[in-house]
Amino acid sequence: MARTKPSTAHLALVRALKEHGFKATPTQVERWQQNSWLPKPSAWFEPDSPTIQPHILHQALHLAITARQGRGMGWIGWHLWAANATTDSAQRLRTDLVASLKRPLARAGVDKIPTGNSDRAFKARQAAATKVLGKRRLPRRDLDETLRAHAAEAGLELPRSPGALPNVFHRALMNAGARLLLGGAADLGSEELLGALEQAMPNHTEMIERMREECRQAELAGTDLLAQSPWAQGLPGMVRTVETADDRDLCHAVHTCTLATGALHDLLRRSSVEPEIFAPLTGDVMWREWAVSGGITPEGAPGLAAVALNTVQYLTGLLHA
Repeated sequence: MARTKPSTAHLALVRALKEHGFKATPTQVERWQQNSWLPKPSAWFEPDSPTIQPHILHQALHLAITARQGRGMGWIGWHLWAANATTDSAQRLRTDLVASLKRPLARAGVDKIPTGNSDRAFKARQAAATKVLGKRRLPRRDLDETLRAHAAEAGLELPRSPGALPNVFHRALMNAGARLLLGGAADLGSEELLGALEQAMPNHTEMIERMREECRQAELAGTDLLAQSPWAQGLPGMVRTVETADDRDLCHAVHTCTLATGALHDLLRRSSVEPEIFAPLTGDVMWREWAVSGGITPEGAPGLAAVALNTVQYLTGLLHA
């Protein structure tokens, strides 16, 4: 069957991309739209004008740079879905976020999380958590120390980030995280989590003791701080948060998290030629509170999982605001 002639809108976007040095075909543009990475063509133009709106052109430039046949878009695709914020793009986000959150279980062959409060169910969840974590070698990822070392090579001395986690992949933390993922706060109390932090951060005893005292005071007041976290209900609670979120809230959360992730990636790219960026970057509150604890997402599926967790945390914050 012969293909239909490219629409005026598709041809206009192809010309606009060409003016910026990027090549795309009408077929590619049509595919981008079918994947909901671009809104309907009726929303592309300035009012009563043949000029493509700047934000549409910006999205198309992202696609021209990133989209390749047979290659996933990663969190950039999520960012574009969130930016368009249609019913269709929100549903695509929901599906992908849930799949990404469930990926550790699927990879480990855990089809269903054991439920119930019995000893048998508790031990079954522990066994499943051990299976999820596996015996693979865990990397060391002291992002703060790595940046300080790179800065030193460029002749810059950076301050240490107070309370920076030396290794987010420390075995004790991963064990605790796997148990939280499967059973939530009911299977792992605050004291066990603090014990894992003590092993991962042996030089921060005063900070951990302050956290322990905060937990004690909260417990005396009838509050479980761990139960208030996004991990409180484990993976089922995270999935439920995504599945029940309002479309608008979901898109807003993903847009915010991917925008922040993109900003951090851009700053790191620029720092390779402008090492002086390191000083204000590591001194910024966003860096101390988020980036050093895993805000710099890796490529591929682990990066998507990180953005998915950030989104759940953001949505949980909206619910408790």
